[in-house]
Amino acid sequence: MGFFDFLTEEIAIDLGTANTLIIHNDKVVVDSPSIVARDRISNKIIAVGQEAARMQGKTHENIKTIRPLKDGVIADFDASEKMISLFIKNIPALKKKLFPPSLRMVICIPSGITEVEMRAVKESAERVNGKEVYLIHEPMAAAIGIGVDIMQPKGNMIVDIGGGTTEIAVIALGGIVCDKSVKVAGDVFTNDIVYYMRTQHNLYVGERTAEKIKIQIGAATEDLEVPPEEMSVQGRDLLTGKPKQVQISYREVAKALDKSILRIEDAVMETLSQTPPELAADIYNTGIYLAGGGSMLRGLDKRLSQKTDLPVYIAEDPLRAVVRGTGITLKNLNKFKSVLIGKKN
Repeated sequence: MGFFDFLTEEIAIDLGTANTLIIHNDKVVVDSPSIVARDRISNKIIAVGQEAARMQGKTHENIKTIRPLKDGVIADFDASEKMISLFIKNIPALKKKLFPPSLRMVICIPSGITEVEMRAVKESAERVNGKEVYLIHEPMAAAIGIGVDIMQPKGNMIVDIGGGTTEIAVIALGGIVCDKSVKVAGDVFTNDIVYYMRTQHNLYVGERTAEKIKIQIGAATEDLEVPPEEMSVQGRDLLTGKPKQVQISYREVAKALDKSILRIEDAVMETLSQTPPELAADIYNTGIYLAGGGSMLRGLDKRLSQKTDLPVYIAEDPLRAVVRGTGITLKNLNKFKSVLIGKKN
């Protein structure tokens, strides 16, 4: 512990394709969509997070909304850096400080990330005053956030369905034994709904509307015990060009998402087939844990359970499981040393 440690603030970041969450002093202080709005003429960032999300799909030619992360990794370096820096500046406790404090950060990253992509995340963090930057793999953070004791010699399977990627990992003794990262997650589900509305109803809907459909009546299977009510969807008629409204049911959404969910099921089966026998025996007893926003899709746990013949549990508050785990890691850096990537600078 150095003399200047009282000037150092600790933050945990879940830099997600769809949402960015930040924990400071054990509290989630930022929970915002990972979207940036940029003025095309001056090239300035005019809004981030919630404010930029409200502009999405409603901008004129001088304003562009960007999602700086694609498939869980940084696609637009400049925009992502500005976004992280604005989110950090908006943390209430840091706003009161006279000088920007140096930061000790733990950031979670997808397990299928390359060295170059890892460096991009690290450099972004260092430019926003990150003095000590550690990285942790998402499935590992999710497991810690769910409450799994990852250091035990016991196999646990985590499926983290985020916005850009689905991370599947078998964890034992504080390490990932086998993992698979597929680029089928929340964003793909949203695009499936947009495509379905165009082909089946001749209705052109935007990304925000499709997202709303997914949340309100999204389902992974057609036989739900408590089905949601039908929903009215407004968009543009592709034949006449006029705005129109149609009613759709959860069964239609389940049909639209079927192919993508099959790909997630296949990836889970493939990971199970690569699992060493002793760990497979553990997973038979412990089951599969689901985390991430995508796991809230109605009936998904049931469908995966039928496919794998294993019990499937959804984490409580699955949207925040990863950031919770990142926060726990930050508080116990020494305990989780073996899990973290990146030493002190």
